[in-house]
Amino acid sequence: MPRPTAAQLAYGSATVVVSTIAMLLLSQTSTGIGVAVISAAALALGLLVALTVPLPRRRGRHAAARGAARRGPAATSGGDVRWAEPRTARAERPVHR
Repeated sequence: MPRPTAAQLAYGSATVVVSTIAMLLLSQTSTGIGVAVISAAALALGLLVALTVPLPRRRGRHAAARGAARRGPAATSGGDVRWAEPRTARAERPVHR
């Protein structure tokens, strides 16, 4: 299982805190069972929010390879179709001076 991102932790924690306070104030409960039920509901809501936060896209070597594969054929000025070549790293390119 991948580690949660900072956005997932922040949104999930904020949801738990805000929803707990809001539900306790709106329900005006003072029993231990009521507080426990509200706390459990707030934790479930926070987990739901944290899991639905979109994950950032990968950058770097893996993203370039996927982007090249997704591009497909590219038309050239002569009208013929050529397949897009994956980009090479800067260190692999020849140096022209």
